[in-house]
Amino acid sequence: MPQQNYEKYWKLTNAFTDYNGKKFLDTLAVCIHFIDQFTHEPYTEEKYNRLQLEVQKVNPINLISVRKSINQLVKMGFINPFLVSYHPQAKEYITAKTNKKRETILSKIIYSNSSFNRAVNNASQIRQINFLIQTLIEKGKLSKEEIIALMLVDIESHNKTFIEAEELQRYVAEAKDIGFIDRKYNQIGYLYNILSKLDDLVFVNDDLYFIEDAVQIFGEELRATVKRRDPYLHRLYKNQLQEECEELYGNTICVLEKLRYPVLIASHIKPFIESNDTEAYDPNNGLLLSRTIDSLFDLKYISFTDEGQIIFSKRLSGDVVAFWKDYRLDKKILNKERQNYLAYHRQLLLNIDAIA
Repeated sequence: MPQQNYEKYWKLTNAFTDYNGKKFLDTLAVCIHFIDQFTHEPYTEEKYNRLQLEVQKVNPINLISVRKSINQLVKMGFINPFLVSYHPQAKEYITAKTNKKRETILSKIIYSNSSFNRAVNNASQIRQINFLIQTLIEKGKLSKEEIIALMLVDIESHNKTFIEAEELQRYVAEAKDIGFIDRKYNQIGYLYNILSKLDDLVFVNDDLYFIEDAVQIFGEELRATVKRRDPYLHRLYKNQLQEECEELYGNTICVLEKLRYPVLIASHIKPFIESNDTEAYDPNNGLLLSRTIDSLFDLKYISFTDEGQIIFSKRLSGDVVAFWKDYRLDKKILNKERQNYLAYHRQLLLNIDAIA
């Protein structure tokens, strides 16, 4: 079995999961403009600090989150270390007219230039996604266990651009032995999020394929098979909602009742089954709710206005309406993206009431 320090693994900073979202695009645009403006200025910590302040103007979050967002752009390959250059297609990514075009550009940038070992002040030529895809080419498919096991491979000391099937299985056994899945589920979720966004790849029953191969294997069943909730991405989605609560309220609570229930639900606003891949795991398409409120919300018995007031379905009994009528969501939880999702949810409630 490979001798491996299990704390040494593929590490990815992930401040964003929606790569088509305004926050991601705005942050990238600020970084590119800053690099263009100060190309000939050598890297210093002072220069990096100035960039952080510029990013904070368009994305008003704390500086720790700002640094995480910039480092994600570096690791993904959009921006090169030391703030002197960026990928030739980075500007084209921002101005792309469709998300499909962005998907293709994203795939090129990540495949050719991403490195999880990079940081703003650290260069690296180790290409984890390239290594994974080359392994997929050799094997034809990668199981969830194999993808996770790949995160333990020290590519720098590996003498091939991919890993042989027999050796990969030894890493699978090691990942199980050291409890890697339970320890590093966030990092695993980050990797799955990137893979789910890449062109020409598809997950079927937790196995990763090239789309052309999957179509030949599964035929007409492919479309129905792939729309499944990914447990890692969903866990990451819930973690982001919990972190948002911690930041806004100081605790993980039901955002309507303001109570610290032992179990809270990461409730989709636009239903998961109706969401595209970006929307399905976008934390703006979610609210952290108690089981009771989640049930009412999920079944479209209640919705919310842009100001946070509860909208009640005509199907609800009067005593339930009377009990909840004074509750409301805080304005600070209702960012523009979440309001857009709520508009979709309100229409679903109205549609059901119209035929009830």
